[in-house]
Amino acid sequence: MDLLLIYIGKQVKIERKKINLSQEEFACKVGLHRTFIGDIENGKRNISISTLQKITKSINMNISEFFSLVETNLERNEKNE
Repeated sequence: MDLLLIYIGKQVKIERKKINLSQEEFACKVGLHRTFIGDIENGKRNISISTLQKITKSINMNISEFFSLVETNLERNEKNE
């Protein structure tokens, strides 16, 4: 699996849990299927920018903020290797 996809998925999951939504509730809010959200969170989907924008809008975050968090976590991982 692609490390970037894994970290994007982890961040989606973190942000979803911050707003106390199940995958199903979050999927409805974003307009995607629950299994698609699950695949994203598990790093199994290479999502489009438009899909990521739907996700970040639903958590009241812009894409640059989201990627900043992902980048921070990736850098931490690289330092620990």
